[in-house]
Amino acid sequence: MPGEEITLGIAFSAGLASFVSPCVLPLIPSFITYITGLSFQQLQDAHPGGRIRLRVAIHCLLFIAGFSLVYTAMGVVAGGLFNFLSEGLWWVQKVGGVLIFLFGVHLTGLFHFGILLGEKRLHIHDKPAGYIGSFLVGLVFSAGWTPCTGPILGAVLTMAAGSSGGSMRGGLLLATYSAGLGLPFLISGLLFHGFLGFFNRFRKYIRLAEMLTGIMLMIVGVVLFFNWFTLLTGYLYQWLPSSG
Repeated sequence: MPGEEITLGIAFSAGLASFVSPCVLPLIPSFITYITGLSFQQLQDAHPGGRIRLRVAIHCLLFIAGFSLVYTAMGVVAGGLFNFLSEGLWWVQKVGGVLIFLFGVHLTGLFHFGILLGEKRLHIHDKPAGYIGSFLVGLVFSAGWTPCTGPILGAVLTMAAGSSGGSMRGGLLLATYSAGLGLPFLISGLLFHGFLGFFNRFRKYIRLAEMLTGIMLMIVGVVLFFNWFTLLTGYLYQWLPSSG
């Protein structure tokens, strides 16, 4: 349904926004070298061998699986709250809309809610060996890397908590968010040489991207507060070609 596609599109876009956030994007090269165990020079080769590409792909996919598992589980729990809060859904939408709006304000830099969104990081100095180690690092990444992803992730979780689809819908929203965060990470690993060129060009726009993300969340917060998703769905039904 168009309404569902809107929220899934927002969740995927939120994942992409998390990837380009100021405390994630600059660290991607270090993360990739860390989880793969390959040197910077090996990864920087414009035409790496098939074995290196396969190794990078497996490590990256297991890393993505690690944080996706945690995020999706969080979505299932958040979506399950709907079953307990369904009678007060009106209040859930209002409070959720306000929270998402405030998350957006925080990202734009208009006002920082340092107490609510303080920096909390978990560090692994010695990565466990092998492919399982990459999966475990993904788990730690999801649990402790919240300075920039926290507001965006919180917005998606708030959407999941207010979703009428319950646990399944909440899990799908967070799985989609994980895909938005994980897909560019995988591409960056496989095309590391190209990623470095992209990063050098894009780095001066990181703050702008963060501000635009904040504005997007503020808009989503307003839409959720006034329950305008139904209105947007109606417009989509009018403008999109019918499949029937």
